[in-house]
Amino acid sequence: MILLHGVWMRALTLVPLARHLRRAGYGVHRFDYSSLWGGPAPSADRLAERMLALGPGPVHLVGHSLGGLVALETALHWHGLPPGRVVCLGSPLAGSSTARGLSQRGLGFALGRSGTLLRSGLHELPRGREIGVIAGSHAIGVGRLFGDFDGRPSDGTVAVWETRLPGLADHRIVESTHTGLVFSRQVAALTTAFLADGRFPRGI
Repeated sequence: MILLHGVWMRALTLVPLARHLRRAGYGVHRFDYSSLWGGPAPSADRLAERMLALGPGPVHLVGHSLGGLVALETALHWHGLPPGRVVCLGSPLAGSSTARGLSQRGLGFALGRSGTLLRSGLHELPRGREIGVIAGSHAIGVGRLFGDFDGRPSDGTVAVWETRLPGLADHRIVESTHTGLVFSRQVAALTTAFLADGRFPRGI
């Protein structure tokens, strides 16, 4: 299993989630990449190489925010990768209004080379993989200043509707901020369950 952090973060932030998943019996690798200066394309290439090195058995991917987009972009454009499920935590699959708002105010540079992917999101999901999304609904974050949520639920950075695309195996909303998703025990338990069964249990 490979964990991917979000924009402005590094792999160190994933230590609590990695610890929980290891206790559940998974081998966990934290994937550190340059979210600003490297850009999604070289990060996806490196991720594909890591997945191939860990294969041929299943290699699950868990990505927070931008990390989920990088994971899905990799699975979408690389062929011959090992199988595995994908869990996205607060990832703006349909594009981020917060990212667009930053750009409109002349602050798009803050997103570096990941800005285009964050603003536009994905056009489609990779086929042949079960993909689950956990979205937060505790609206504290930069999105309250730069996003356009129009009163709809959000985690303060990404709106719940921005985390949806046709073809998801499952989608779950939890009471969490955007950053809080990677530290939540509930999110960790839901992630573990989805990786095992391809669905989020209702009892968690």
